[in-house]
Amino acid sequence: MRAGHLAGLVEPVKLHYLWRQQRGDVADEMVLETAIDARADCIATFNAGQFGPALRFGVDIVTPAEVMTRLS
Repeated sequence: MRAGHLAGLVEPVKLHYLWRQQRGDVADEMVLETAIDARADCIATFNAGQFGPALRFGVDIVTPAEVMTRLS
């Protein structure tokens, strides 16, 4: 799958819960909350160390390359 095709897989997510304060960075908090609310399988990031708390919610932390491998 090419990266350009990912847009067709996107689903909007409404936030219902606030799991704060898990991270020190507000932008990371929004990503984590969205992943939890969406029941995401994983968060793709080049900075895995920022999302350690995601593991306790069952969300894997992977690199963008690993996501592309999973989708192909």
